[in-house]
Amino acid sequence: MSTLKNIAVPTGNILITKGEKGLLECLSIGDYGKEANIKADFLGLTNEINGVEAKEIMPLTEKWVITISTQYGCSMGCKFCDVPKVGKGRNATLLDLNVQIIEALKLHPEIQSTKRLNVHYARMGEPTFNHDVLNHALRLKSLVRPYIGRSLVHPVVSTMLPKKNKNLIYFLQEWCEIKNYNYRGDAGLQFSINSTDDNQREYLFSGNSLSLKEISEIGKLLPDPIGRKYALNFALANDSIIDADVLRKLFSPKKFMCKITPIHETFTSNQHGITTSSGYEKYYPYKQTEEELKAQGFDVLVFIPSKDEDESRITCGNAILSDK
Repeated sequence: MSTLKNIAVPTGNILITKGEKGLLECLSIGDYGKEANIKADFLGLTNEINGVEAKEIMPLTEKWVITISTQYGCSMGCKFCDVPKVGKGRNATLLDLNVQIIEALKLHPEIQSTKRLNVHYARMGEPTFNHDVLNHALRLKSLVRPYIGRSLVHPVVSTMLPKKNKNLIYFLQEWCEIKNYNYRGDAGLQFSINSTDDNQREYLFSGNSLSLKEISEIGKLLPDPIGRKYALNFALANDSIIDADVLRKLFSPKKFMCKITPIHETFTSNQHGITTSSGYEKYYPYKQTEEELKAQGFDVLVFIPSKDEDESRITCGNAILSDK
């Protein structure tokens, strides 16, 4: 198994790899730097981001981000994502996960170490359906050592909390053990929430995600996080309903932080009219929501990619779909 196609994007590369069951995508990118694309008062990053200039990225020796597919396609059917068009969600194998990481690392043999390698289980698919994500995270440090030595590795699981996953609670509890103890807090868990209104969430996730109350009960079962808090992620669209008071009643700011991003412009999101007007040029779409969440005691991180990134095939599934 190896790379079939390498697509250059503004901050790195998308790779199409041949897996054991078909085609997979993985992403290897650098970063413009947190001062350029993040506002997070609790981290001392207080400048409002009015557009992110496409400029030279930081050296990969400072930060390297690899995002891998945990499934071939996806069965969640979210109204803002193109991946379901690739096919139904079938789990990638442990070998598939390994190959994506290795192929991404092989892009830059000149990089012998990095201050931070972020590995996101968030390209194609819903990771909590795939138990091998847990096995992979436990082996990840050993896997990357021949390429970047004992560099800091920070894995992140991003989940849409599928209601049809009977092993969801087990997966999340196991992941939190890995985050807290195997990585001593240097790992992340993100809940893709997008709205605090269950009717709106039912529409956005095509009825395949748990209710916010059910997610809240799962959150209470999870251990207190070591390191970064668990993230409640909101891809903020024009008509998103985000009630900070509702969120505070369901989630503890001592355990959860909030992350706000614009909605990625995909064929599917445009088809359903789910967009963030001026979200890549101005800060005002995020300002009120940020202030309301902070008033309820939440740490809030606003992350804004560059328009150039979004207009490339950087959104999930696009590399495979464009070839089709």
